[in-house]
Amino acid sequence: METPDDRLPIVDLRNFAFDEAGAESIAREVDRIFSETGFCYLSNTGVPDELMVEIFEASKAFHAQPQADKEALAINAYHRGYMAPKTSLIVTSSVANVTKPNNSESLLIMHEVPEDDPRFGQDLQGPNQWPAKLPEFRETVTRYIDALETLARRFTQIIARALGLDPHALDHHFNRPTTFLRLLHYPPQPDAADDEFGSAPHTDYGFITILLQDNVGGLEVRRRGGGWIRAVPVPGTFVINVGDILSRWTNGRWQSTPHRVQNKNVVDRYSAPYFFDPDMAETITCLPACVPAGEAPRFEPVLYGDYLMERIDKNYQYRKSVSGGA
Repeated sequence: METPDDRLPIVDLRNFAFDEAGAESIAREVDRIFSETGFCYLSNTGVPDELMVEIFEASKAFHAQPQADKEALAINAYHRGYMAPKTSLIVTSSVANVTKPNNSESLLIMHEVPEDDPRFGQDLQGPNQWPAKLPEFRETVTRYIDALETLARRFTQIIARALGLDPHALDHHFNRPTTFLRLLHYPPQPDAADDEFGSAPHTDYGFITILLQDNVGGLEVRRRGGGWIRAVPVPGTFVINVGDILSRWTNGRWQSTPHRVQNKNVVDRYSAPYFFDPDMAETITCLPACVPAGEAPRFEPVLYGDYLMERIDKNYQYRKSVSGGA
């Protein structure tokens, strides 16, 4: 039976922008949670409730289209577009021997890179794909992405405070952030076997993930001592978690916690994870504040783009037909 201890903590951002003492208190709370669990809910984020409703309406409209219309936007070499069910297998999972692909479908939208951008044509640098038959879709999604980027940048300042740094110490790593919005649909799997998942046990690759989930449930977070916590949907909140590169950046001080999704309900589940990561050209080196005096860092510096591409190339079937770059 679920007890209060099974619930993820809630971090209230209400006082962050207006109260220095409140900001420091939030930072200390985040440090404790990310050291122990790596996951929490965020409330009073400044993202309008009506925009949360609208992004789910847009996602449902996309996934309700005929399969042929969705597949017309099949994911391309820039890692943007539609991914059909059972086309991703998390072979880089460090927490499970995953043998079955994820039973979910999604539309992946990344940061927009126009043709006149010097990065255009490099790894993951290109335009998004938009559904032609849903004229309001792009505008809704763009407003949502803008709101989530604002929240992510705000939370990055909290992260810097939590690590004992100036609030703006990490900002320059995100001058051109690598971002992903994934509009996910999980079909019902009431009779799913123990090794059948909508999203198999894994950790996220990047910096932070900000997840909006509907009221169906199905997300579970692994405890450090074993067992799983149900991330029960809390209206008006997001779930935020530490990714692998942030854990590495903090020299392992913060946990990149395994999580999974099984939709054992008889209704569809929708979620919208937003991944906020550094510029692919940034080198990530363990922060000196996180390395004990007299000790060497646990991790070597890594170019984020190389780190990210290794994982994407291994986990997505379509990458096997991509010879590189775009």
